[in-house]
Amino acid sequence: MVVLGIESSCDETAAAVVLNGDTILSNVVASQVDIHRRYGGVVPEIASRHHIEAIIPVIEQALGDAGISLGDIEGIAVTRGPGLIGSLLVGLSVAKSIAFARRIPFVGVNHIAGHIGALYLSDTVPPFPFVALVVSGGHTNIYRVEAHDRFILLGQTRDDAAGEAFDKAAKMLDLGYPGGIVIDRIARQGDPTAIHFPRAMKMSLDFSFSGLKTSLLNYIKQLEPPIQPDFIPHIAASFQDAIVDVLVEKTVRAAEESTISRVAISGGVAANSRLRHCLLERARQKGIDVFIPPPILCTDNAAMIAAVGTYFLRQGRSDPFDLNAVSRWALSAGNSRETK
Repeated sequence: MVVLGIESSCDETAAAVVLNGDTILSNVVASQVDIHRRYGGVVPEIASRHHIEAIIPVIEQALGDAGISLGDIEGIAVTRGPGLIGSLLVGLSVAKSIAFARRIPFVGVNHIAGHIGALYLSDTVPPFPFVALVVSGGHTNIYRVEAHDRFILLGQTRDDAAGEAFDKAAKMLDLGYPGGIVIDRIARQGDPTAIHFPRAMKMSLDFSFSGLKTSLLNYIKQLEPPIQPDFIPHIAASFQDAIVDVLVEKTVRAAEESTISRVAISGGVAANSRLRHCLLERARQKGIDVFIPPPILCTDNAAMIAAVGTYFLRQGRSDPFDLNAVSRWALSAGNSRETK
């Protein structure tokens, strides 16, 4: 089955063509990072306008890269939520239009389920059940994944997501945007033990990064301005390790408490080199297998949406043309397609 995937939940306009839910024929992403960098974060209205400009050229490129036409597409999968409502509506509207014109089915896909779906496009796919950490700029959740459409929430952030904490830390240190990428790079020259930052909610599988962010702000205020450039890598490395420590510890603990020997991470922060290294090392010590998509599939993309959508389309499921976008959409047990 040839499925066109469309993703526009935040600031990436993406389209992909996926065969049978596991083979990527094309995967095109138009990033808005340079546009939003001057603001230190995504501006929703600006993001929506740029999605409108980019969506058709991106779809055309995805079809061209796959060597097919719209006539070869058998179904469409599009991100319905969660995300920025204006951005979501651009992708959803285009998906409906193509589906109506070509008389083919379309399905709205949960963005978080999409990040987990990136694992199904990897060289090694984890068998069910497995524990998945979805960690990005907007989400930090741990799930027990029992099937393509069955998820049990084990832990979630109570305030900031890990990616958001990285972005805000980078802004405090005047390192640029997006914060996760620049901190990952700079931290490689730093000592992660130089500064002790707090690790919150140690006894729970839930997360909290707001206190960590405040701790960094207070630490910076105590320094003699300006901060010495050669000390910034130590701050970045210590801050990064505080986040990585809790992500790794809670993910591994969730697997042990669930008596599952397979863990996976996905989402934009899953591309972080320190997180990958530490999780692999800790899991090896515990006899747990780790599954991580390649970096290109960790950040927002449409191939992951198509992979999940293919599962539903193969079951004969489709959505009506009055389907609306939703800014918040919890991924829960047996509920990967409907809002609550």
